[in-house]
Parts: sequence; C-alpha cells; structure tokens
Amino acid sequence: MLKRTALFEEHQRLGGRLIDFGGWELPVQYTGLLDEHTACRNSCGLFDVSHMGEVHVEGTDAESFLNYLVSNNVTKLAVGQAQYTVMCNEKGGIVDDLVIYRRAQDRFLVVVNASNTEKDFSHMQAVQKRFKNGQAQFSLTNESAKYTQIAIQGRKASEILQKLTETPLSPIITYWFAECKILKSIPAIIARTGYTGEDGFEVYVPWERGPEVWRAMIETGSPLGLKPCGLGARDTLRLEMKYPLYGNELTDDTNPIEAGLSWVVKLDKGDFFGRPPIDAMKTAGPKRQLVGLRLLDKRIPRQHYKVFTPDGTIELGEVTSGTQSPSTKENIAIAYVPPAYAKIGTKITVDVRGAKVPAEIVATPFYKKDY
Repeated sequence: MLKRTALFEEHQRLGGRLIDFGGWELPVQYTGLLDEHTACRNSCGLFDVSHMGEVHVEGTDAESFLNYLVSNNVTKLAVGQAQYTVMCNEKGGIVDDLVIYRRAQDRFLVVVNASNTEKDFSHMQAVQKRFKNGQAQFSLTNESAKYTQIAIQGRKASEILQKLTETPLSPIITYWFAECKILKSIPAIIARTGYTGEDGFEVYVPWERGPEVWRAMIETGSPLGLKPCGLGARDTLRLEMKYPLYGNELTDDTNPIEAGLSWVVKLDKGDFFGRPPIDAMKTAGPKRQLVGLRLLDKRIPRQHYKVFTPDGTIELGEVTSGTQSPSTKENIAIAYVPPAYAKIGTKITVDVRGAKVPAEIVATPFYKKDY
C-alpha cells in the first residue's frame, strides 16, 4: 500500500498523474512538466511536499546534540532562523541533507527527505545513545504524520501568500521563518525556503488542515498565474540550480567535500559525528568533484550515463542528474569528475546510448532569476 498525503484527493480532483515516489502516491505532473516549470519560473508554482519527514528535537541538550549530529554549526542559529546542513555516518558519507529550524532556545524542527525518514530517525536514535553516554537531556520524536507541508514558489509567491495571512511576510528573509496563523485561525510555520531557485515559502500546517490551505492558495493564486506542480517540474527546477538530490548526487558513500558542500561543514566548531574522514578529505583534497556540464549536441544526458575524456577513451565518472533545461533550452547535467577535469571550460564527452557526445564543464547554477 502506497502512503498518501492529506492532499491526495486534491491531486485527483485536479487531474494529477499519480506515481509511486519512495512509497508515496504523488503527482508527477498535472498540465505537463514544461507548463508547470514555466509557471514556477514566471509566476508561481504550488507543490505538495507533505511526504517530507519532520522530527522534533526538544530539551536542555537539544542544541548540543544537533551540533554533534550534523556538520553545520547549529549554535549559530537564532530563534526563527533555519539552516541547511548534512548529517553523516562514521565513514563521512551523507546519511541525508536536511533543514533545521530553531523554534525556541531549546526547541528545533528537523526536516528530512521523504524516502529517508525512517532511516534518518534510526540514525538519530543511534547517535542519541552515544551522545553524552545516552544521558543527555532532550527528546527526539518523529512527528511526520502531523504535518502537511506545501511549497509555494515563484516571483508572485509573496503576493499570493500575503493575502492568506495577517503576518507581514517581507520581514521574513531567506532561511528565516515565522510561527503564525494562516486563513485567520490555522497555526502555521511559514519559512522562506525552497528547492526551486525562486523566491518562495514552505508552509507547515496541521495534517488535516492541509486541503483547505491548498485550495485557498489555488483560488487566490490562479488569477496571478499560479499552477499546481508535480514531481517532474520540481526535479527540473532544482537541477537548473544544481541543487543536490539524495539518491542522485548524495548517498551514504558521498563525502560532503566532494559534493561541493564544504560550505555546510564547520570544522572549527569541534567534534561532530563523521568528522574524521571529512577532515581527512578536506586536507588531502577530493578525488572527484561535482560539476555542471552542457552537452554540445541535441542529445539529452541522463542519470548513470558515463563521462569520458575528450577522445572518449578514459572513463572519468558518471552523470548523477540530467535533462533538457526548460529555462535555457540547453541539455544540462550534473556529474562527478576528477579535479583535473573540473575547471570551467574543460571539454569532455558523455556516452549517450553508445555515442560519445562532446560536452563542456560550465558555471552553475545553470539558471539565475532576474528579480
């Protein structure tokens, strides 16, 4: 049996094409990937991301535990601020990338990837037993079933959402949030975060209140060009930004240094779980790097396609994500290659169904918003 979000019937009513995504029955598209992608870039897109996992970490030692659990420096978070980070295993591989929200001095909301929720929570519990010999004072609870999470993304997101809440949105800057009411009475967390490269918000409301919030957003936003968007557009939007996706760019065997995530690794904060192998790679340098590339051909690169030297004789790595960019109309990909081939402008080839197609390393993100 596939799991369903509180918005399942809304997706059916809107004609969404539903698929199995990590054990969840979710819409891959409504009116079409290109139409939805373009709506998000030019106006506003609405996404059901209620399948994401939410974990509450609360208590006197909550901050120190999280600071040991993840690579970023949680002690730098102010109340009302969010932080992107990764948590790693003992080999320095990425268990998951996640966002931490500081709700109070000793209260945190940790949002993890949907397919990883159970694995992540088990990892957190294992680290909890080892942290301060299991004597630390904090609680760890999986509250995923209590939240509907809706992402409203695009240049008109603020204008649309402001019509549904009395809380001023302009003071909420990127990676900050407010706990307030939406539709006058529904408790909500409104965070200026997202996965599209556009301005926008992720809104957390009680699970059962999700459908009325979703419908209100569509009713209010449709005259301004808002469209519901599926997983297909969500993937092309994040790929144009070179945002990593767990299972593609990030795995339990991926060190954050090679994944280009050194900026969320704070080695000066002291010890954290998985630090030694990360520190070692930082010192020695990675043997591969995550880069953006553009095919100099009409063919489209896809995940697992092999990357070769310009003459096509030596395998360098493989594509982790690839598509034809709806925004730039170029055939783009993200791939791991040796550092010697990671410089912008370097020529390589990609094996597309037996043909060695010329490509070059390019600057990322592939798309930049113009507002």
